[in-house]
Amino acid sequence: MPSSGPLLLVANHFHYADPVAVVTCVPWTTEFIGGAQMPNAPAAVTIIPKMWGILPVHRGKASRDALRHATTILAHGGILGIFPEAGSWATVLRPARPGTAFLASQTNARLLPMGITGLNDVFPRLGRGKRARVTIRIGRPFGPFHVTTRGRARREELEEVGHEIMRRIAALLPPAQHGVYASDPTQRAAAAAAAVYPWDNDADL
Repeated sequence: MPSSGPLLLVANHFHYADPVAVVTCVPWTTEFIGGAQMPNAPAAVTIIPKMWGILPVHRGKASRDALRHATTILAHGGILGIFPEAGSWATVLRPARPGTAFLASQTNARLLPMGITGLNDVFPRLGRGKRARVTIRIGRPFGPFHVTTRGRARREELEEVGHEIMRRIAALLPPAQHGVYASDPTQRAAAAAAAVYPWDNDADL
């Protein structure tokens, strides 16, 4: 692992407890950027991010304040955790939303990819008096990325940065969870519905 920041921790997001998995296996104090609402989590746990102090993003909107604070953290050599898919509504990989690529290109930060599996089994198995196996795989640091174009070309370049980030995460997950980054076209087609971002037109999320 890198000895210091600035560093973006990037991981798949299949479960609302993924941030817990991240902080258990890295040696740094880590800030997180995440959704202001947690529609896929039980109400009892939604207080935890507020206690931790995440940088809240309102899904479906341009959360400039959160991005500005995140940029400041990285500019001061901090460690920032972010889930590029921006939501835990599926258990296969989906394309990255633009925020992670934007932060990576603006801050000269390197990225540390992580693949998390098994968290979805924890609470169902606990209910049956059994333990689940959670696996966290950490890849090699990569980046930084530099985006120099403007307008439409810039958007396309940032989109490709997002795809590269997700491919690095995919390499750390079982093939069955590669989703839209699977080598099998049938598997990619099956993941297409999960790849649709649920909050693009939602004013509240």
